[in-house]
Amino acid sequence: MAGHAAALYERIRSNPEQTQALFRQALQDPSGAMASICQFGEDQGLPVTPDEVRQHLASLDDEASPRWVVKARGGL
Repeated sequence: MAGHAAALYERIRSNPEQTQALFRQALQDPSGAMASICQFGEDQGLPVTPDEVRQHLASLDDEASPRWVVKARGGL
């Protein structure tokens, strides 16, 4: 299941509209955004847990992702 977080991240990242919707949700409701990410993973056949998502985001070595997480504060 560890590989699912990376694959799910790429699916979300490849859809700018979905990325923006999740970003806006994360700013207002971080735990709701995490639930949406996990539900999207389930819908896509890529189930993930919140901890797997957090671990994957923490492992990314690009500039945009860490800023996204910092802005979302705490929930992600």
